[in-house]
Amino acid sequence: MRVDFTALFHTLADWTGAPENADRQTSDRQTGETLLAMMRALVRFDDIVIFAYHEKARPIDLFSTFDADDHHVFVTLYQAGPYLLDPFYRTTRAGRAGIFRMRELAPDRFFSSEYFRTYYSQTRLAEELGFFVPVEGGVTVVVSLMRREKTGVFPAQEFALLSDTEPFVAALVRRAWSGLGERFAETGQGRGRRSEPVSAADRVWRKLNLTDREASIIELVLQGHSSESIGLKLDISTGTVKVHRRNVYRKLGISSQIQLLSIYLKNLQG
Repeated sequence: MRVDFTALFHTLADWTGAPENADRQTSDRQTGETLLAMMRALVRFDDIVIFAYHEKARPIDLFSTFDADDHHVFVTLYQAGPYLLDPFYRTTRAGRAGIFRMRELAPDRFFSSEYFRTYYSQTRLAEELGFFVPVEGGVTVVVSLMRREKTGVFPAQEFALLSDTEPFVAALVRRAWSGLGERFAETGQGRGRRSEPVSAADRVWRKLNLTDREASIIELVLQGHSSESIGLKLDISTGTVKVHRRNVYRKLGISSQIQLLSIYLKNLQG
């Protein structure tokens, strides 16, 4: 795809001339539309979604281009619980910044996991990449560009071009979304309260009577990690991982990962 410099420079001119005293919703839309137009001038993609993440809190949807049906899958369902198993969310928890392809971040068994089959396959994406931008208050904003199966993956030259734009994207995001910590606090999910809440996921593990070690292992299983990968991450043997996993399955009266995911999501959403 050829870069549309005329559209790019018009977008930047409009952005620099935009008023800074707009209300929150208008500002979110203006910034999202600026990023959308800028990215479209550079590369081809089908949709964009911008989420703000803070610790284990439900992510805030800042901007997206989905129709009603896709919004239900990519935003409403995602916010209801699947985000906790998403490689992008896990990357924000690790504090990483930059631009990454989903397949760079996904666990070794992600594409054969029940999370992928049950939720992520509904997205019908060929590829997703994201700009990860830490902002004030321990919040990370992720600008995700998505290409559907009919469009195919991002070519190497387009990914390289987007990588070159990353410093500017990060600066724009930090300027536009500097007060997101306050928004999480307003929803009862951020800091500023007397004590930190127990996350939705942690409540599920406690309700299911799992130990901290069992919960850590089962979270990694649901994210798409193999027993070998879990052992490396937790510095325990593969055999120990398998023993804990068998114990959890016996404790919950299940025999498969699809049953495990079903129990997790049912309790998470309930």
